[in-house]
Amino acid sequence: MGVTKEMIDRINVLAAKKKAEGLTPAEQAEQKELYKDYIASIRGSMKAQLENVRFVEDLSEEELKEELANRTKKV
Repeated sequence: MGVTKEMIDRINVLAAKKKAEGLTPAEQAEQKELYKDYIASIRGSMKAQLENVRFVEDLSEEELKEELANRTKKV
């Protein structure tokens, strides 16, 4: 599940309320769940990004030429 603007807005509202006056137990539970979902989304994005990392040193000369050709096509 991705992070939506509404989720981030709600996280910010709860954080501000916690700082100003404190949260009810229900709000604390909601905040905990929102944080959990947010962190899971960030970890998933980071994992996907890292899985697509390729080290140039590990490529053969032919693979390197192909990789560079593909990059110039995308731009």
